[in-house]
Amino acid sequence: MFFSTRARLIFSFLSVALLVGAVSLIVGWQLLYGSVLNEAHNRVSQDLNVARVIYDDRVTAMEISLETTARGADFTTAMATRHRGVLQARLAYISRRWGLDFAGILLADGTVLSGMGPGGEPLPLTRGTMPIAEAAWKARRTVSGTVVLEGALLEAAYPDLAERARILIRPDTDAPPGPPAEERAGLAMASAVPIMDGGRLMGILYGGMLLNHDSSIVDKIGGTVFRNEVYRGNPMGTVTIFFNNLRIATNVLEADGQRAIGTEASDEVTQRVLREGKKWTDRAFVVHDWYITAYEPITDIHGRRVGMLYVGVLEAKYRDVRENALWVFALITLAGIFFAIVLGCVLAGRIMHPVNQLIQASMEISTGNLYPDIGPICQSDIGLLQKEFKNMTEAIIRRDQAHQEESEKRLIQSEKQASIGNLAAGVAHEINNPLTPVLTFTHLLLRRTDLPEGVRQDLETIAVQTERVRKIVKGLLDFSRQSRLDMDALAPGVLLEECIGLMENQALIRGVTLDYNPEPPLPVLRIDRNQIQSVMVNILLNALDATESGGKIEIVSRARNRDGVRGVAISVRDTGVGIAPEHMDKLFDPFFTTKEVGKGTGLGLAVSAGIIERHGGDIAVESQPGQGSCFTLWLPCDREG
Repeated sequence: MFFSTRARLIFSFLSVALLVGAVSLIVGWQLLYGSVLNEAHNRVSQDLNVARVIYDDRVTAMEISLETTARGADFTTAMATRHRGVLQARLAYISRRWGLDFAGILLADGTVLSGMGPGGEPLPLTRGTMPIAEAAWKARRTVSGTVVLEGALLEAAYPDLAERARILIRPDTDAPPGPPAEERAGLAMASAVPIMDGGRLMGILYGGMLLNHDSSIVDKIGGTVFRNEVYRGNPMGTVTIFFNNLRIATNVLEADGQRAIGTEASDEVTQRVLREGKKWTDRAFVVHDWYITAYEPITDIHGRRVGMLYVGVLEAKYRDVRENALWVFALITLAGIFFAIVLGCVLAGRIMHPVNQLIQASMEISTGNLYPDIGPICQSDIGLLQKEFKNMTEAIIRRDQAHQEESEKRLIQSEKQASIGNLAAGVAHEINNPLTPVLTFTHLLLRRTDLPEGVRQDLETIAVQTERVRKIVKGLLDFSRQSRLDMDALAPGVLLEECIGLMENQALIRGVTLDYNPEPPLPVLRIDRNQIQSVMVNILLNALDATESGGKIEIVSRARNRDGVRGVAISVRDTGVGIAPEHMDKLFDPFFTTKEVGKGTGLGLAVSAGIIERHGGDIAVESQPGQGSCFTLWLPCDREG
C-alpha cells in the first residue's frame, strides 16, 4: 500500500504521541495507584493508632476517676465505718460522671459491700466479683484494661447488662440452616483500685463499661478521626470493636441502615490478628463494600487476645481518585495525539511544500521546460536538495546546449560529408570514364614487343599510376555509396581468424607479430561479412603501417553488454608510434591521413566508421604518442539489416 510522505510524517508524529502517551498513562497510573494505595494504608494505620489512643484514654480516664475516689478522705472514712449511704452516693456519682455500666466495692471476704448498675442505681449485696477486682486483689495494685464478662456472671450480678451483652450471631450465606447462635458473654473495659487504710487493704473499688452494643467509643473515634465524613451515602471511615471475631460495637452500617453488630470478620483476618497476634493492613470486604482496613488485637488484663480493634476507610473514594486521574491522563494523551496530528499536518505541509514544488518542477523538465520555478531556497536540508536540483537543472541546460551544439556540428558535418560524397561520386564517375580506356590502351601497348625499353618503363609507370588513380576513385565511390547491408549470422571468431589469415604474410614480411586472444564464449553476430571484413583488414593495415619491425599487434575479442544490449567488443592494440593528441578528433574525417603522400587516401577510417555505425556499433580509439594505439569495435547482436 502506498503512503505519501505527508501521511508518513503525520503517522510518525502520531506514533510518538501514542507511545509517549501510552507509556505515561501506564507509568503514571501505576505510580498514582501505588501512591494512592500507600497513602490509604498510611492513613488507615495512623487512624488505627488514634483509635487505640482513644480506646486506651477511656480506660485511663476510668482508672484516674476510681483512684481519685478511692483516695478521698470521706470515702476512706465511709469505707472504714462501712457507711453504705456515703459509698453508694460516691459510686453513683462516678458512674454518672464517667458513664460506667457497673461499679462496686469488693471486701476481703469476697462479698460486695456496695454495687451500682447501669445508670447508677444501687444493687443488692451479692457474692461473686468481677474478674478485674480479683486481679487487683491478687496484685495489691491498680489493674486496668479489657476483661471478658461471662454470661452467667452478668445474669447473676447485672441482669440488665446480661440482656445488653446478648448478641445474635449472623451466619455466613454458606452456613447450613438452623437456629441462630448467640453470644452471651461481654467484652468490657474496666479498672480496679485497692482501698488502703495505712498499710492495710480494706477492699477493691472497681468499675467498667460493657462494650457490647456500645456506640459511644466507636462514634467518638469516627468523629475524631474521620469527622463523620460521608461518601456516596456511606461513612468514609468505619470503626469496629470485635469480641474475638464478632462485631459487638461498630459504626459499619448495613443496607437497611442498621449497625452491623453480630457479623463476623473474615477467616483470613481472624487467623492473622487473633491467632498470630499481628497487625493487618490491606483491602478487605466489610459487610457490603470494599475498605482499606487496619486491624490489631485487643488483649485482656491477662495478656490473652480476646478481640480486635478495627478502622477502615472506604476504598471507593480512592478508587474514584485513581480512575479520575486515569481519565485525566487519558484526556491528556488524547490531547497530545490531537496536537500531534495538527502539528504533523502543519510541519508536513511546510516540509512537503518545497518537495512538491520540486516534483512539479521535475514534471515540467520532463515536458521540456528547463527553467521551472522551485520557489525560495529553504534554510534546511530541503534547501540543500533545492540547490542540488537547481545545479542539476543548470547541468541539464548546459548538457542540452552542448548536445545541441554537437548535433549541429554533426549535422553540418553530415551535410558536408553528404555534399563531399555527392561531389566525390560525380568526380569519381567523371574520372573513371576516361581512366578505363587509358588503362586499357596502356596495357595493349605493353603487349607489343617492339617497344624500346625506356618507352616500356614509361608505359608501366603510366599503368601503375592509373591503377592508383583507379583505387582512389574506387575509395571515393565506396565512401559515397550507401549500399544495402547483406546481414548474416556469423561467429565473430571465424571472421577474425580469416582476417588475420589474410594479414599474416604482410605481418611476417614486416617483422610484426600478430597475436589473437579470443575470450569465449562469444555470441553470434548478424553482420555483413564482406563489409566488416574490410573494416578489420583496414584497421589491421593501419596498425601494420604504424608498427615497426619487432613490434606486436594484439587482437582481443570478448562479449560485452552495453546499456543492456548484448554485443562483442573487438580490440586491435599495436605497439606503434601512436597518434598525436591534435589528430584524435580528425581520424574519421574523410581524406584525413598522417601517411606519406601516395601511401593513403584518408578514406579508410571514414568508410569503416560508416560501416560500423550502420551496423549499430561504434569505434573508440585510445592512443599515446610513442606507446601505440588501440582501436575498439563494438557490434551488437541480433541486429537486422
